[in-house]
Amino acid sequence: LDGFVGGLRHRGPDDRGTWFDPVARVGLAHTRLSILDLSPRGHQPMEDAATGCRIVYNGELYNFRALRRDLQDRGHVFTSESDTEVLLRLYVDRGPSMLDLLDGIFAFAIWDPREHRLLIARDAMGIKPLYWTRTSNAFLFASEIKALLALPEVERTLDLAAIEATISHLWCPAPRTVLRDVSKLEPGSAMFVRDGKVERSWRWFEIPVQAPVAGGDRVAILRDELERAVTDQLVSDVPVGAFLSGGLDSSAVVALAARRAPKLPCFTMRFSSGGTAAEGFEDDLPFARKVATHVGTELIEVPVGADIAAELDAMVYQLDEPQADLAPINVRHVADAARSRGIKVLLSGAGGDDLFAGYRRHQAAALERLWGWMPRPLRLGMRRVSEHLPADEAWGRRVRRAFREADLERDERIAGYFEWIGRSARRALFTSDVASSLARAPAYQPLLDSLRTLSVDAHPVNRAVYLDARYFLADHNLNYTDKMSMAVGVEVRVPLLARRLVELAASLPVRDKLRGRTGKWILREAVRPLLPAEILTRSKTGFGVPLRTWIHRELAELVGDVLSPARLQRRGLFDPRAVGRLLEDDRAGRVDASYPLLAVVCIELWCERMGAGYARAVT
Repeated sequence: LDGFVGGLRHRGPDDRGTWFDPVARVGLAHTRLSILDLSPRGHQPMEDAATGCRIVYNGELYNFRALRRDLQDRGHVFTSESDTEVLLRLYVDRGPSMLDLLDGIFAFAIWDPREHRLLIARDAMGIKPLYWTRTSNAFLFASEIKALLALPEVERTLDLAAIEATISHLWCPAPRTVLRDVSKLEPGSAMFVRDGKVERSWRWFEIPVQAPVAGGDRVAILRDELERAVTDQLVSDVPVGAFLSGGLDSSAVVALAARRAPKLPCFTMRFSSGGTAAEGFEDDLPFARKVATHVGTELIEVPVGADIAAELDAMVYQLDEPQADLAPINVRHVADAARSRGIKVLLSGAGGDDLFAGYRRHQAAALERLWGWMPRPLRLGMRRVSEHLPADEAWGRRVRRAFREADLERDERIAGYFEWIGRSARRALFTSDVASSLARAPAYQPLLDSLRTLSVDAHPVNRAVYLDARYFLADHNLNYTDKMSMAVGVEVRVPLLARRLVELAASLPVRDKLRGRTGKWILREAVRPLLPAEILTRSKTGFGVPLRTWIHRELAELVGDVLSPARLQRRGLFDPRAVGRLLEDDRAGRVDASYPLLAVVCIELWCERMGAGYARAVT
C-alpha cells in the first residue's frame, strides 16, 4: 500500500495513511489535502468505531453542516469538524441511499465489514476522478491511473477503440480509457465490490435532459441559486481564490464571491507570445482587468509563453489520459501561482457553457429542424461545398464544421459536433493492421448511444447540452482541471455545477438558454446587475492557447520529433506517411488539423511515459 499511495502524494501533501485487514484481504490508502478541519482528527482512512466501517475520500461536501445537524438529531456524536466524518456517519445511518443526499465533489470508498463489501462512488457531475481495474486476484481503484500502474500486475495493453475516440474527440469518453483493462467510474455512479469482484453497479444520479418548465421569475430564481452555490463553496478553513478569464462564467462566479469575500485573489493568464486572432477568440486579459476593477478583487496575472511546450510531456503524464489541449498547462500555472501564495482552493466558472448552451455546437443544434426539412441530396451538396472553404480562417473552419455532418441523421449529426476529424480521415492515420482491427471491432460510440436512449421529443439543443454535461465536462474539462490543480495540491471547486443548478438548468426552456446566436441568455440576465456591460456582450472564448500558430512555429521542433517516421514506426500505431501528409496539409491551410495532430503527439508521448505500445494491443 505504501508504494501504491506514493503515486498520489501530490494530491495530498498534508498527510497520508494506510490500513490493511489481512483476514478480509482489504486495504485502503489515502493522501490528504487538508481544507476542512486541519487537525489530525481528519486523518484517513477514518474508522467508525461502533461498526468498523472505514472510509477514504477525496473532495468536499458543501451541505455537510446541514447533514451533520440532522445526524446529531438522530443521535450521532461527532469527534471532528470534518466532512469526512459526516459522510462516514451518513453511510452508517442510511447505507447507500445516502448518495442522493450529497451535494459536493467527491470520489470515495467505504469498507463495510458487516456486509463484507466495498462501496465506491463518484459525484453527480464527475468533478473528482475515479479509476478502477481488476487483476487476476484483486479489484483496485484510485484517483489516478498512475497509482494503478505503480503495481506491476496491472496490464498496460492499449484499447484501440479508445485511442481512435481520443483522435476523434481529443479526449476519451467514459467508461473506457486508452488502457483496455482500466475503466473510469462514470459520473453519478456507484459500485458494490465483494471478494475482488463487482457485485453491482448503478447510476445514482442521472443528468436531467428536459424537465418540466420552472414557473415564476426564472431569472431571479437562477440568480438566487447562483448566489447560494457560490456561498456554499466558499466554505473553507484555508484561503480561497478564483480563476478569472474575463469570460461570462468566471466573471459571474468572481462577482458573486466578491460580495462575500472582499479582495478575493483572482488569477488570469497573460500570454507573452503568439496571437489569439487566428484561434477565433479575443484576448482575455483586458476583460479580466475590467472585472477585477469593477468588483474590487485583486488580480494576479500569470505569464505564459510558448515555452510551455517544454511542459507538454509532463502535462501528458499528469493528466493520466492523453488529451489534445494545452489549456491544462494554463491550469497548472494558475494553481502553482495560487499555491505559492498559500491558496489551496480555487473557484472556477466551468460548466456555464455546458448547462446553459454557450457553445457554437448548441447554435448548430438549434438549426436541426431546418436540417430535417432539407432533402438529403441537398444537405450532401452543402457539405461538399463547405469542404472548399478556407481552413486557415476562423470563419471558414466554423462553417466547415457546421456542415461536416449535414448529410447525416439528427442524432448522428449532434454527436458529430463533438468530433474534430471524420471517421475516414482519422482511420487513414492508423497503420493498416490497426485500421483492420478497428474495422473488425464493435464501434465505440457512447455519445451516439446515449442520445438514442433519450426521449425523441427532447429538443436538439437539450440533446447537445446533455452530451456536454455527461461526457465533455467530466472527460475533458473537469479531468484536466482536477489533475493539473491537484498536481500542486490545489482543489478547484465549480459552483456552476452545484446539483441544484444542474437540475434548474434542465427545467429552463431552450429560449432561456439560447436566443439567436446569444448563448447563456438567462445566465447573462441573472448577473447583469453585477458585471460591466462589455462582459455581458463579449463573444465566446476559450481557456486555451494559440495552438494553430504555435504548432507550426514554437512547437514545430517538438511536433516534428514526436511525429517523425522513425518514432512512429517504433510504436506501430500510426502510419508515418499519412501523419506527414496531414501535417503538411494543415501547414498549407488545406485542412484544420492542429488539434487532431496534437492528439497524435499526446498519444505517442503518453504511450512512452506509461510503457504502453501497440505490440501488445488488442481490441
